[in-house]
Amino acid sequence: MTDGSSRHEREEAARREALRTLDQLRERDDIGASALTRAARRATDHFAGKDAADDRIELWGRRIGRGLSLAAFIALVIYLYVTYVAR
Repeated sequence: MTDGSSRHEREEAARREALRTLDQLRERDDIGASALTRAARRATDHFAGKDAADDRIELWGRRIGRGLSLAAFIALVIYLYVTYVAR
């Protein structure tokens, strides 16, 4: 009879995991949200450093580094445009 109860426990655990996953998906993305909205939200989370741990120094280090990399990218694009396209 232990096989029946352990099977029931496994099925119950799988059901709880499935419900938890569905709740996470429901919170993270709306079905009607566009791909552009999701991409903008991901970029905002990336530059805000939401993937950092609870360490405040690490959080601000990531924010500063990512901001500087964005500024360098924009400067490079402007340089390449002025050098090769605007002639």
